[in-house]
Amino acid sequence: MAYGPAPSAPPAPGAAPQSGTGPYGAGPYGAGAAGGPGSADEDRGRPERRGSLRLAFGGLTTRGRSFLAAGVAAALCAYVLGQDELLRVGVLLAVLPLVCVLVLHRTRYRVAGYRKLSPSRVPARSEARVKLRIENVSRLPTGLLMLQDRVPYVLGPRPRFVLDRVEPGGRREVSYRVRSDLRGRYPLGPLQLRLTDPFGMCELTRSFSSYDTLTVVPPVEALPAARLAGETSGYGEGRQRALALAGDDDVIPRGYRHGDDLRRVHWRSTARYGELMVRREEQPQQARCTVLLDTRRAAFPGAGPDSPFEWAVAAAASVCMHLLERGYSVRLLTDTGAAAPGPESGGFLSDTSDTAGLLLDTLAVVEHSHEQGLSGAYDALRGGTTGNEGLLIAFLGALDEEQALTVGRMRQRSNRAVAFLAGPAGQQHAGGAQAAPDSEQAPLRALREAGWTALPGGPGTSLATLWQEADSDSTKGLGR
Repeated sequence: MAYGPAPSAPPAPGAAPQSGTGPYGAGPYGAGAAGGPGSADEDRGRPERRGSLRLAFGGLTTRGRSFLAAGVAAALCAYVLGQDELLRVGVLLAVLPLVCVLVLHRTRYRVAGYRKLSPSRVPARSEARVKLRIENVSRLPTGLLMLQDRVPYVLGPRPRFVLDRVEPGGRREVSYRVRSDLRGRYPLGPLQLRLTDPFGMCELTRSFSSYDTLTVVPPVEALPAARLAGETSGYGEGRQRALALAGDDDVIPRGYRHGDDLRRVHWRSTARYGELMVRREEQPQQARCTVLLDTRRAAFPGAGPDSPFEWAVAAAASVCMHLLERGYSVRLLTDTGAAAPGPESGGFLSDTSDTAGLLLDTLAVVEHSHEQGLSGAYDALRGGTTGNEGLLIAFLGALDEEQALTVGRMRQRSNRAVAFLAGPAGQQHAGGAQAAPDSEQAPLRALREAGWTALPGGPGTSLATLWQEADSDSTKGLGR
């Protein structure tokens, strides 16, 4: 996967303007530039030296402030007591941190920073590697540099590195790993450099402006190749046989239009209708599937990476990826009626190089909704432009009687409907300790009576096993 350069901002104080798109900003690393403390401001060009010097004095460490306070106190005592030797000691103690501030303030060098994130999209509970590269693009060697990259707390502790003297034109490379149990989009950066003097009297922090984004997507589980009963032709080998029987071109004549190729003229139809008719190509319809994800907050108890909602999100991602590989056009629909954006009409996405990433990125940031029912999803299915939605697979939370009836009516627009309940009934099924109460089994019975193949699921339940059970139930006619 290719990585482009990250955006960069003007250099930090003390640095001459350094572009992130020049020879140092190009390539696989995201680039930024920062410099030593000086008179150039990050955003407003060249401020007054008095303001910049005030910032430099603000970087005094505890040691530097202690030396300065001790020197002032010794000088006052020497003046009161008339001790010249104590005055010399006080002046030395007070001047040392001031000299360190001035030296660090007058330091003139430029440092370019680069970051490479590999990969930029990673499943939850997997690691990504971040490589950092620092280059000294000035003619002076740097002092001791403390490098720190800002990362969200969910990705782990903030990485810190200590770099020794970097020679002119030299570079240093370090790396660290990040890992998250929670899906989402997390910014990495900006990179920070902390400059210090040899005595530790003063520390100044300069920040780069470039950052990268790590996308943590739901984990995808491999599913077995099972043919669910009631699916349209277009699944696996059945679709290939349909194409072989129908041929690449179905001969359906239509009236001649200006610009049509005369080699397409169908003479038998022309003689029958008394007007010029041409053949037109019509490909067999591609199988479709709508994946419905229930995101209602009230339907999923608990939170965290092992919650029922996260199980439903990961299961929806697994089904979407599996069906795309099998040649389906897939649409992701939520209880609010919103579908994943796509180039095709109706939100259906075909298997392209960007489809899988688009769906995974959508599922990486999906959150709970405040809807009370599933009427939004029902209206979206009922308002479809096609007469039949093909296969319908739903991942649902807790359902009451009215919501179960709404889901049952969705069956009318699909050839086959399969529901996985990740609510309380699904948790009882996953635990295996005892059967769920009758009130929690009622939604399963209602969906089966409406024609769904309904199965309980939830954390601790293998989606691959449920996928095979759904295929077995459809073969035996269960849920009809």
